[in-house]
Order: sequence, then C-alpha cells, then structure tokens
Amino acid sequence: MHATSDDAAVQVRAATRGDLAAIAALHTGARAASHRARFPDSPFDVPAEHAREHEAWSRVLERDDTAALCAARHGTVVGAASYRHRDGHRRPAVTLHQLHVDPRHWGTGIGRALHTACLRAWRTAGFSRAVLDVRWHNHRARAFYDALGWRPDPERRPAPDATHLTLTLDLAATAAPPAPCGR
Repeated sequence: MHATSDDAAVQVRAATRGDLAAIAALHTGARAASHRARFPDSPFDVPAEHAREHEAWSRVLERDDTAALCAARHGTVVGAASYRHRDGHRRPAVTLHQLHVDPRHWGTGIGRALHTACLRAWRTAGFSRAVLDVRWHNHRARAFYDALGWRPDPERRPAPDATHLTLTLDLAATAAPPAPCGR
C-alpha cells in the first residue's frame, strides 16, 4: 500500500520484529509530546518509558490475533498502528489499539495513511464497526479522529471522572476514503 504526502511517498506495510525499536521509540516520543501539552514540567520520554513501550510492542508483534502496521518514509519508520477483533461484545467490531506518529511528522499525512490502510483491511475482513479509546485530554487525537468520522460510542458513555473516551466508526455507513494526500 502506498500513499503520498506533501513531500515524500509513504509506505504502509505490515510491521515486523525488525521495526520494534523504531516503533517503540516513536510511540514513546508521541506520548511524551502529547503529555507535555498537559504537564509541561514532567519527563515522559525517560528510559523506563522506552522499555515499557518496547515490551508492549514486542507482545503486539508476537500475537496471532493482532495486526500491526507501520508507515515508513525514505525507509524510516515514522508511524505505527495495531488492531484486533473485539470479542465478547453484542456488536462484533475491530478495535484500533494504537495509532502513533513520530511528532516530527505530525500533520504530514502519516496518521491518515495508517488510518486508510486500517480501513481497507477492516472492510476487506468484513468488519462493519470499529472502536477505539482515546485519552480524554488528548485534543489533538480527538480532533484527528473526529475529522475521520469517529463519534463517541453511545454504548459506552464516559464516567464524570473518565480518563478515556470510547469512539466508534460505522464502517458500513462511511464511504471508503480516498488515498491521503498530505494533511
């Protein structure tokens, strides 16, 4: 799968163990950048966070029931996503567990390219609904998903002290998006 952005071609492909270090690093950097907006004096990209994300993505890449994608530009991994079938719910769905972009590449179409690749895979697999959890205070991510048609899940209203918001996307009702071209 290929998509183009403003300045260079983006390749979205299945992630491999060889991508693990790059994915863990960009995930840690993206979380740190997001958290700094809320807690500017707190360190979030410390070695313990790198180790935690490395271990988490290692488990993702080992799971048979979880798909992992990465986006590369000029051979460098700059984004990653993972998802799996959501079992045990009234309405079967696919759950987007992760979608992260290296902060140095925010706004360049990497996130959209990953999202488009996920949509294609979900529709090909026959899913009609997708869900995800987003941190309540992550306004950048919430705006990104809102622009792509994700809406608060009416089946999972957040508690007054919630840290996350569950979003849903009706895959059957939304038209397949065109290949992303930039922002």
